[in-house]
Amino acid sequence: MELIDGKKISAEIKEEIAHKVKAIVAQGGKRPHLAAILVGHDGGSETYVAHKVKACEQVGFESTLIRFEDTVTEEELIGKVHELNHHSDIDGFIVQLPLPKHISEQKIIEAVAPEKDVDGFHPINVGRMVIGLPAFISATPFGIVELLKRYSIETSGKNCVIIGRSNIVGRPMSVLMSQKEMNATVTVAHSRTKDLKKVCAEADILIAAIGSPDFVTADMVKEGAVVIDVGTTRVKSDQTKSGWKLKGDVKFDEVAPKCSYITPVPGGVGPMTIASLLNNTLLAGAKAVYK
Repeated sequence: MELIDGKKISAEIKEEIAHKVKAIVAQGGKRPHLAAILVGHDGGSETYVAHKVKACEQVGFESTLIRFEDTVTEEELIGKVHELNHHSDIDGFIVQLPLPKHISEQKIIEAVAPEKDVDGFHPINVGRMVIGLPAFISATPFGIVELLKRYSIETSGKNCVIIGRSNIVGRPMSVLMSQKEMNATVTVAHSRTKDLKKVCAEADILIAAIGSPDFVTADMVKEGAVVIDVGTTRVKSDQTKSGWKLKGDVKFDEVAPKCSYITPVPGGVGPMTIASLLNNTLLAGAKAVYK
């Protein structure tokens, strides 16, 4: 069993991006600029955005954090999105999810200009990805693909099972794994899948993205499988100073001995998500997707 070290690969990618930024600036080009909108004070969102701001500093990006209280109206938030769409210095921006219940996340996603949608959530970017056109690809699926590539994990002809069908991870992941570059045979499993354990146990590559801690157990994993754990649920813990810890969708201790490769939580997929966001911002700054 080999651990897939997302921290290590993420650090390599950030170093590569930093070198590119230095070269751009040395040639008189514009330093890439990423903005983030944060609504309210959700603990998880605060942490994620802080990591993104720090990552921008590490690679030499400009970054801007725009905060709103959770009482902000949908109209006010859309107004700020439109303002950023037309802000000439900002290359890309994200609106950190989740949003308060009175705001439609889909409306906000669709308000972001596709050429600045570095999260890769806009329907135009999703559609372009599906048909193989240049697009900003959702950061978590893009990060998983990069992990598989950098660990030289064979995907062609392999049976890939994805548990979860969200628009952010499950669905785009299924598209990327089935395209010519990866050439896997993909099954998307979910809460209504019959014989779920049996379906999962036939997977060469199992990607768990359902947000249910310890859901995947040893009897769902075949010997020698590659297991990618996307889950990051905050659960109470008396073993940490914060009183919380992150748990994945995979029951790591019992599943890991059966795997050829497995991602830990934390330190697996999570760091790659931020690295992918930085990569999308670099592309946005270079006008490499929407020319």
